[in-house]
Order: sequence, then C-alpha cells, then structure tokens
Amino acid sequence: MNRQDTYAVIMAGGVGSRFWPYSRSYRPKQFLDVFGSGASLIQMTNERFLGLCPQENIYVVTNEIYFDLVKEQLPALSDHQILTEPVGRNTAPCIAYASFKIGSKNPNATIVVSPSDHAIFKERQFTEVLSTAVEAAAESDKIITIGIKPSRPETGYGYIQFLPESGDEVKRVKTFTEKPELELAQKFIESGDFVWNSGIFIWNAQTIKTAFENFLPEMAELFDHEDANYYQPGEKEYIREAYYQCKNISIDYGVMEKARNVFVVLGDFGWSDMGSWATLHDMKDKDSNENVIEAKALTYHTKNCIIKGPQDKLIIVQGLEGYLVADIDNVLLICEKDNERQFRDFSADIKSKKMQQFL
Repeated sequence: MNRQDTYAVIMAGGVGSRFWPYSRSYRPKQFLDVFGSGASLIQMTNERFLGLCPQENIYVVTNEIYFDLVKEQLPALSDHQILTEPVGRNTAPCIAYASFKIGSKNPNATIVVSPSDHAIFKERQFTEVLSTAVEAAAESDKIITIGIKPSRPETGYGYIQFLPESGDEVKRVKTFTEKPELELAQKFIESGDFVWNSGIFIWNAQTIKTAFENFLPEMAELFDHEDANYYQPGEKEYIREAYYQCKNISIDYGVMEKARNVFVVLGDFGWSDMGSWATLHDMKDKDSNENVIEAKALTYHTKNCIIKGPQDKLIIVQGLEGYLVADIDNVLLICEKDNERQFRDFSADIKSKKMQQFL
C-alpha cells in the first residue's frame, strides 16, 4: 500500500439529532468527548487514519458553520483540507465533492470515506482491514465497503449480503438492505452471509468518478466541471452554487445499490456507529441495575436507564425502566431511551414552535 497515494475523507456535517440534547446544533456529537477520554469523536477518527496515510492526505467535509470547530479540534489541517458544505444534501454530494477534488490533484489516489462519529476499539485490526481494502481498490475498479459481523438482529443498521465463495478477503456483494424489520433481520443473522453496513467506503479516484458518471451524471458534471477551481480562491463560491443544484441523495441509494462492481471486506474491530442514546448505553459501564449514570444522582427501583447531568445538581430518579434522563444546558429531557424515532418529532415540534435556541 502506497501511503502517499492513500487519502481519507471524514464526513462530519451531521447534527447528531438522535443524541439531542447532548449533541446540539452548535456543537454536534462528532465534536464531543463522548467517552471522557480527552478526545472528541472526530479527533479519534483523524488519529485512527494516521495509520493509513499522512496528515496532509486527510480531508474533512462539514457544514460551513462548523469550519471553526474543525480548525479548533484538528489544527493540523490546512484550510484546503476542510471542505465546507453550504447546505446538507446527504452523502452523495459530500463524497462527490471530496473525491473529485482529491482526484484533480492526484489521479492515482485511493480514497477511504468514513463517518466522523464511529467508535473503533481495536485500532490495529481496523488498520489491517482498511489496508486490505485499500490495496484491492488501488489495483482494480472495485467499489469496496467494510462489513461488520453482526452480533444481534439490529434494525437500525443496513445489511450487506455477500457471496461467501467469491474471494478470501474481498467478497462480491449480492444485495443491500436498509434497516430491515426485526423478523427479517433475524433471518439475515441466521443465514450467516449478511453483515452490517459500516458506512465506510474505499475506491480509487477513477472508479468513483466513473460511478458518478454512470449513476449520478448531473452530479458528476457539477463536481467535475472546469470551473470548479479546486485548491483555488474560487472553489468555495463554485461549490456553493453546485450544492444548491444537487439532489439530496445518499451514496447508498445513488451508487452502491446500482453498481455491479461492489465488494465487501469483513471487519471485526470493535465497531459501533454511536448513533443513539441506546447505543451509548450499550457501550458504557453500568451499575448493578444496568443504569449508566453520568451525574450526581440517586436512583430507586430504576433499571436500564441513562442519567446524564451536571455535578452541581442532584437528580433523583424513582421507578423508571428503559428511560433517558438528560439535564444538559438549557434542556431537561425525560423519555424512553430506545425510541429513536421520537427525536425527529421533538426536533420538528421545537422548530414549529420557533424555539430553535433549544436545539
């Protein structure tokens, strides 16, 4: 693997709404020290990729309102390594922007694309798996994703079905299924040839360019235009106009489900997508009643809860099971911790009542 031709793109534009009110619009979860380790999730992600490529080959794509946060947390990045979006348009435009920009500078680039907010607990194994994928992508037209061996019939993840006999380490993908119902997820687990879609992708610059030209040609034209001015003063202005012309579509729907050259490398490196309070509960140390307590709190007949709040306020909880109690800044939230869909309702209602200061 050639480190100088290997690039990492960290997607960091989301607002982390399922982690509200800990994750806020002015400081989303990727910028938070979720584990109390002294490093935020985006800082941990950046550090992880230094095992694959030099710092100057790591790019971050984020909303333009988070530019200063990225600079603050990743001061080693130059301005041209921070790609700012004027508006969120899902993952396909984000990936097109980064991939076409990198490809304009280094046509031999092999690019790893990853969310900024994943937790990885086995760093060495992660680097080994990614190295295998990078080597395979560099030498072929393969579009590669990393599949995680499922530990439970999770309905919040996408699933990848692979052909077991198609290769030792790089296996051909047969189908993608987004967030199945529980019964179907259980069948996937039982079959043994489905893995969780980690949302980490690997390809070389020419392969992803061709994929966009084939499946999202209008988007390819926008980001491969001669006026894009990559690495030049006019880049930001051009990209702003391009984004307002882009459709809102994920890379999964836009490319991965249509392409026939998609492969998967299986990984087992202590992965979690850190997508919700329920996920955080699973990963944190718990007391004898399965409670995660990050507050000055007293509990009575309370089980399987998360209690998070300041140390200068006493929180007393009695008779709850499976709840989140979060007293953070200007919001007190008490709700079922496993009901992820309700957070969309909370956000919509807050916006409709013009109380955005609480988001």
